[in-house]
Amino acid sequence: MGRRTQHPILNTLINLISRRLITALALFIGIGLLIVFTNIESSDGFTIIPKYVSSNLIISLSSSSPKSHPLPPTLAQWQDSTNSGDYFSQVTTTQVGYLVWSQFPVRVYIEPPKAISEKQAQAWVNAVFQGVQEWSNYLPLTIVEQPEIADIMIARKAPPLQISPGSNIPRARSAQTTYELYTSNKVLSHRFTILLSPTQTGEYLIAATRHEFGHALGIWGHSPLQTDALYFSQVRNPSSISARDVNTLKRVYEQPTTLGWSLVDNSAT
Repeated sequence: MGRRTQHPILNTLINLISRRLITALALFIGIGLLIVFTNIESSDGFTIIPKYVSSNLIISLSSSSPKSHPLPPTLAQWQDSTNSGDYFSQVTTTQVGYLVWSQFPVRVYIEPPKAISEKQAQAWVNAVFQGVQEWSNYLPLTIVEQPEIADIMIARKAPPLQISPGSNIPRARSAQTTYELYTSNKVLSHRFTILLSPTQTGEYLIAATRHEFGHALGIWGHSPLQTDALYFSQVRNPSSISARDVNTLKRVYEQPTTLGWSLVDNSAT
C-alpha cells in the first residue's frame, strides 16, 4: 500500500489537543486532586459520576481500617419471626465501606415547597413525613427546621434527566438520592440529598419517599421482589417496609465502615 499523506491542519489539531491534555493532567497533579466516584441512586438504577476530593482525604481513607459500629438498640432488638430472608447481596459497598449512621437520631430536613399553594405544600410535606416516619421504628430519626444541620435533606425537585445506556434519549426520573463525604473534627461523615419529582403525589409520593429514604439509611441497592419497599421499580400497589427490608438494613449496620471513625492513623502510636 502507498504511504498515507498527512494533512497539515489535522496534524495541528492533534498537536493542540495533545498539549491541552498534558496541561490538564499537569494541573490535576499540581493541585493534588484525585477522582473519587460518588454514587447517584434513582428509581432507574445506579449511575456513577466523578467527584473531586482532596488527596489528603484519600490518603487518610487508605490508612484507615473500616470497623463496625454497635447496632442501634432498635435494630439490635429486631427479630424476624417469619424468617423472610434479605437481599443484602444486592447492597453495594462504597469507597468508604457501608453507608451507615453512627450518631443518632439522624437529622432530617423536609424542605417546604414554594411553587405550589399552601394547601398543596402542606399535603406534600405530610406525605413525605409519613414515608420518613415509617422508618423511625427501626432507626432513631428527628425532623429539624435548619437545613444546614441536617444529615438527610428532602426536596420537591425534578431530578436531572438520565441518559440510558445505548440510547441518546433522556428519560425523566421519579426520584434521586445522592450522598457526599466530608470531615468534621477529623471524623469522616456523610450527608444525603433526596430529590422527589413534583409529578409524584398521594400514595406514590409516600412510596417514593419510603424507597429513597431506605437508601439514605444505608440500603445502597435494590430488592428483586415487588413485596419490598426497596424494589428496583415503581409498582401500581407500592409495598410498605417489609421484614426483608429490615433484615437487610440490620445486616448493613453489622458491616465495617470508615464513616463515623477518626481518620487519624494511630498505627504508629
